[in-house]
This record gives sequence, structure tokens and C-alpha cells, in this order.
Amino acid sequence: MIEYQDVQAAADRLQGQLLNTPCVASKPLSDITGAQVYLKFENLQFTASFKERGACNKLAQLSAEQSARGVIAMSAGNHAQGVAYHAQRLGLRAVIVMPRFTPGVKVERTRGFGAEVILHGDTLDEARLYAVEMAKAQELTFVHPYDDEAIVAGQGTVALEMLQQVPDLDTLVIAVGGGGLISGMATVAKALRPGIEVVGVQTARFPAMFNAIKGTQHPQGSSSIAEGIAVGTPGRIPQAIV
Repeated sequence: MIEYQDVQAAADRLQGQLLNTPCVASKPLSDITGAQVYLKFENLQFTASFKERGACNKLAQLSAEQSARGVIAMSAGNHAQGVAYHAQRLGLRAVIVMPRFTPGVKVERTRGFGAEVILHGDTLDEARLYAVEMAKAQELTFVHPYDDEAIVAGQGTVALEMLQQVPDLDTLVIAVGGGGLISGMATVAKALRPGIEVVGVQTARFPAMFNAIKGTQHPQGSSSIAEGIAVGTPGRIPQAIV
């Protein structure tokens, strides 16, 4: 299980590789909620997502042999682009397996970063299984979108920056898909501010983490325009932390 030191090491590793994005007060949301609300603008990253953090942290730690062979990932969009972009920047071969329902614009953008894109399966889990098979067959390093300690540590740098930018935050509200973001951020937040409240928000259509944590059996949706949250099974590493 990752610790605060792992996230700090990730932050040091990522310095100069991506943006320390602003954390800005939102007057409209503050007025609506009656609380002081701040937003972390991760959409300003090069691929417009926090997913770059974990991807870059993972790729930066590959051995020379792993780098020479290349990497493979499965994703419906943002993780794919994060891996593809940083692999291209580091001169690595990148193969991305995407479900067949992935929007064409995300497929083409991923290809635009030099990745080899393979469309396979009707769900993220089907794409993942195929990617794992390819990784073994071609000796590629599999870069999981959330169930990997390097990924979780990279995503945790979001909270590290937020608490540096707004030290008196008392609650973090975090979107949940597979759990990589919330587990990394919670690790940092609880280490620096033990009393801080961490709230995970998951759509009712894809309640995989909620079901896993609460022991419930809420039905799972089949598709969404927010394809990155269409997670059937949360990561073991994030689940243990959450």
C-alpha cells in the first residue's frame, strides 16, 4: 500500500513534466452551497486530465529493458491519451487497447500521440483482459489506469498541490471511477491533515466502488458518454486504501 512518501516522490519525479494546476475559488458554487468551494483545474494539463500524472509517474520508473520493449494500456480515453503522450515524449512504444464504444475523437487523438490503437471488446474489462494477453505475448509493460501503486501515487499529487495552495481545506470531494484518484488523494490528505473529510462521489449508473465498499448490489449500467467512469470492477489497491 502506498504512503505519503510515495506521493511526494512522485511529485518530485513529475516536476517540470506537467503543470501544477491552479486551485481557484468558485463564486457560483460557493453561493449555491453556502460553503467556500475551490476547483482544481486539471483540464489545463496537456491532455486535459489528471490521468497524465499517474501515467507519467509510471513511465518515468521503467527500467531500461522495459522502456526498450514498450508499454500497453487499456482505456476509453483520458488514461490512453496520458500514456500515449508521455510515451511519445519519452521515446517509448505505446499500444493502447480501447473498447469499441470509445468516441472516435478520443481514438484519433490517442493515435495522434503516436500510439498503436486497437479497438477490442464492449466493456473496459474486456479491453483490459485483451491488453493483459498482449502484454504477456509481446513482453510489454502493462500500465493499468488505476490498479497500480505508481498510478495511485501520481494521482495523489493533485491533493498535495491543493493542500499547498489552500492549506485550510477541510473537505475534499473527489470523483470516483476505478478509484485511482481518490485513493492517492486520500493518502496525502490524511497524512497531512488527519481531520480532513474525504468524500467520494460515484454515479449511480456505475456504482462499482460503492458496491465493493458497502457490500451492496446496485445494478451496473452498460454505457455512458463519460466512458472513463464505466468501470465494472474497482482496483484492488484503491479499494484497500478507500
